[in-house]
Formats: sequence, C-alpha cells, structure tokens
Amino acid sequence: MPWYEFRCRACGATFEVNRPMARAGEPAPCPQGHADTVKLLSTVAVTGRGGGGSGASSAPAGGGCCGGGCGC
Repeated sequence: MPWYEFRCRACGATFEVNRPMARAGEPAPCPQGHADTVKLLSTVAVTGRGGGGSGASSAPAGGGCCGGGCGC
C-alpha cells in the first residue's frame, strides 16, 4: 500500500498515512486531532527491473524530421 503525506493547516504538522490507492482522496485527521488537513503532492521514484540503469532512452540521438537517420 502506498503512503500519502498530509499537512495540518491548524498546527502545521506533516504526517503520513498508509492506505489503498482507492482511498487516496479521502481526508485524514491530524495526529493532534485537527480535521483541517491537506494532502501534499509527493514525488515518486520508479526504477526498472535492471536497477542499475541511468534511465536514459535507448532511442537514437539526432534531430530533424525523422530522428536524424537521414541527416536532414
């Protein structure tokens, strides 16, 4: 299950909630008991199965109208 990060507007505390993606949009009460919270935008890192790659595309480099294959 993914973790979602929230911030309390009343006290400024930041906290995480572990819940299914189907419930991602539901509000989460602050651990201090406040109800006015907002879900924060989190970044996610996704890696491939190889684990050691740079993430760069294997497509040929170049430019022009056809990707540089014809030299235009």
